Amino acid sequence: MAKYSSKINKIRTFALSLIFVGFIVMYVGIYFRTSPIIMTIFMLFGLLFIIASTAVYFWIGMLSTKTIQVKCPNCGKHTKMLGRVDMCMHCREPLTLDAKLEGHQFDESYNSKKSGK
Repeated sequence: MAKYSSKINKIRTFALSLIFVGFIVMYVGIYFRTSPIIMTIFMLFGLLFIIASTAVYFWIGMLSTKTIQVKCPNCGKHTKMLGRVDMCMHCREPLTLDAKLEGHQFDESYNSKKSGK
């Protein structure tokens, strides 16, 4: 069985990984101290990763304000849903607002427009 998580948490994890990749690229640039041009290129690429992370965090923050908040029937905590199906951020319970999907096996493909289910 595949391991699922909330879409908002996936995007936040991606943004956090961009920060770490940016720092790693910058640290690689330190090894080229003898060549200022190559070191500067690595530092700028690292900075671009960090700026991209900031943009993704801003985007998911704006998207998060427009999401539907539901109360999880399993843990009782409030969670935010993106799309027709999503997971609880706290206990990873499958959630849906579509009555046609209740009782079906959880599948993220229900969120795609091509899915006719």
